Amino acid sequence: MHPKKTLLAAVAACALAAACLPAQAQTVRIANQGDALSMDPHSLNESLQLSITGNVYEPLVGRNKDLSLAPALATGWKQTSPTVWRFELRKGVQFHDGTPFTADDVLFTFARIAGEGSDMQSYANDIKEVRKVGGYAVEIETKGPFPILPDVLSQVLIMSRKWCEANNATKPVDRRKGIENTASFKANGTGPYRLRERQPNVRTAFVRNGNYWGKIEGNAQEVVFTPIANAATRVAALVSGEVDVMEPVPVQDIARINASPNARVITGPELRTIFLGMDQKRDELLYSSVKGKNPFKDKRVRQAFYQAIDMNGIQRTVMRGASRPTALMVGPGINGWTAEQDKRLPYDPEAARKLMAEAGYPNGFEVAMNCPNDRYVNDGQICQAVAANLARIGVKINLQAETKGTYFPKILRRDTSFYLLGWTPSTYDAHNALNALMRCADDKGAGQFNLGAYCNPKVDELTLQIQAETDKTKRDAMIRQAFAIHAEDIGHLPLHQQSLAWGVSKKVELVQLADNYMPFKWMSIK
Repeated sequence: MHPKKTLLAAVAACALAAACLPAQAQTVRIANQGDALSMDPHSLNESLQLSITGNVYEPLVGRNKDLSLAPALATGWKQTSPTVWRFELRKGVQFHDGTPFTADDVLFTFARIAGEGSDMQSYANDIKEVRKVGGYAVEIETKGPFPILPDVLSQVLIMSRKWCEANNATKPVDRRKGIENTASFKANGTGPYRLRERQPNVRTAFVRNGNYWGKIEGNAQEVVFTPIANAATRVAALVSGEVDVMEPVPVQDIARINASPNARVITGPELRTIFLGMDQKRDELLYSSVKGKNPFKDKRVRQAFYQAIDMNGIQRTVMRGASRPTALMVGPGINGWTAEQDKRLPYDPEAARKLMAEAGYPNGFEVAMNCPNDRYVNDGQICQAVAANLARIGVKINLQAETKGTYFPKILRRDTSFYLLGWTPSTYDAHNALNALMRCADDKGAGQFNLGAYCNPKVDELTLQIQAETDKTKRDAMIRQAFAIHAEDIGHLPLHQQSLAWGVSKKVELVQLADNYMPFKWMSIK
């Protein structure tokens, strides 16, 4: 048998065998279509990875069940000047190896996320300096006024300086280069759960931290996370009781799970927006039949692609209604979104063909499209539908759908011409999407996920103004202006916001968050 098939068979068998996942009391068994690619919380800015590692590591500022800000490793924070924030640190906290948490760990972490190999640079690109104020307070000075800094820091997970230095893990694992270190497989945080066992793509086990500084509301003593790529196998494991929680639930299986005696589906809106990006920087695309020029530099081509995609059809046939077509790079629930701006250009293949002809491509062209097939809801099928839509205007898509383990390193190297990506603004504010997805990319973290290098200096200027503005009315007007410019440019091709669907055993109680994070500390099992 092929090694890959052997691994898949082993994973499926493990998901369905009680011997692999013992049904012990107070053990919660979770299955997902993919795995976290690393235990290093700074190596990949992806919500599944941060959701998992966020049970082991903690930020200075956390989130409540309603996603409002909550004290975590900082007990309080305040602005001492327009560009300086002071954070009071929690005393008496220990990392899992018993090392005390201090201000040195905060300074180390911020240097680590800003450095080589970090996928979290966009969270630090506007920080000028982090300095100690005694052993249990830090000041963070920003390059300009930054009123939403505490929201930004809710995704920056603090690591132990001593542990990283002792384990040669002072730099993050670089997913673009495939470099691994101790932090890939081991973990040492301050969080409510400890990493007990890590078998990538097979099984990751966590146990309750008996020395946790805070309250753990749930009763889960052990959490076992298993990736099960096959959707039918995942559903069968839930319905049979071999796993307790799984996501995403295939939209076609929601009714079946709800009709089963053992499980139900918890649904809700998700804050993630799925979109397509295009290489708008290179003078010649890496993977296209067009030589000597880049068709994506022409707005008419970008608009033709936009108007050739039948999002209502994709919503109906691929997503079975469990999505919301969008015209913006953020959706409802994100500060700065407005219904007035969220109106897509009409689906119009004839207009698209005319635009292609005007741009000099009356017969279309070939281009490769990169897509994950185990990261977002029906991601592979979405890309297939887009490819079929674009064929109607003469564009031949060479679809490269692959597991996120190889997909993310490829596109993060910007080794792509046309790609699909999803984004949840971790601050629940439009500035996050503007800074990470729409700003001109630099080597300091601005536009870190603007993988097609869209660039409009006016959007950059507005993003910095939005970052500094404290008057909400003025700030919201600036956000609308930035979104209008990006939409006029056809900077990206927004597709939809997908819906959350978690399959949950009737024995389990948990909290579903709109950012699709899954905190173990709020899980209980009967």
